[in-house]
Amino acid sequence: MALTPQNNEAFLREVDEELRRDQIGNFWRRYGKWLAVLLVVGLAAFGAWLWWQNDQRQKAGLEGEQLDTALAQLTQNQPDAAAPALEALAKSERPGYRAAAKLALADMAMAKQDLSAAAAGFRAVSEDQTLAKPYRDLALVRQTAAEFDRLEPAVVIERLAPLAKPGNPWFGSAGEMVAIAHMRANQPKQAGELFARIGNDQAVPPTIRSRAVQMAGLLGVDAVDQTNESAPK
Repeated sequence: MALTPQNNEAFLREVDEELRRDQIGNFWRRYGKWLAVLLVVGLAAFGAWLWWQNDQRQKAGLEGEQLDTALAQLTQNQPDAAAPALEALAKSERPGYRAAAKLALADMAMAKQDLSAAAAGFRAVSEDQTLAKPYRDLALVRQTAAEFDRLEPAVVIERLAPLAKPGNPWFGSAGEMVAIAHMRANQPKQAGELFARIGNDQAVPPTIRSRAVQMAGLLGVDAVDQTNESAPK
């Protein structure tokens, strides 16, 4: 019996649907297990990532409290009490805490007049490229201060030249050492001019500006100490 066009279309649809069901069944029989494994692995990875994020926040909070406590102990002149926490934080995976702890430990050595240990501690920070530049710049200034009496003037000038410029946050401290190095190198003109620039820079701390004005005057360079002039009247 011949199929009418309408019956023929219905038959083809049934065959097509059956074929698709068969293909879907074969697909799940072949790949369903692996898809389920991938889903479980993906969910496990996502859960692990959430746990790691929470763990990092908790550790960061704990380390922050430890650093605050240690710094408070230093301000209370209790370096021995602060040392263990700072030594542990110096190995932190968090660059900011690691840098702060190492700088504090180096400053403790500086306070004890252990200049070699202080310089080594500051150098470790200044050469650590994983740390932000402000930490490294501060460490370089402090390292140079610890080593100053043992360094040739040319070394001080070359090392701190990038920081001894107006507009740099460390212009006052770095510039003062560079100016003194010029004096030691028998370069009074360069020293006087640099002292004058420091003395006239309102961004430099007042105590450094005041010293710079005095030194510039001794070297025959006019400079105006505007410390009092800038204060509110």
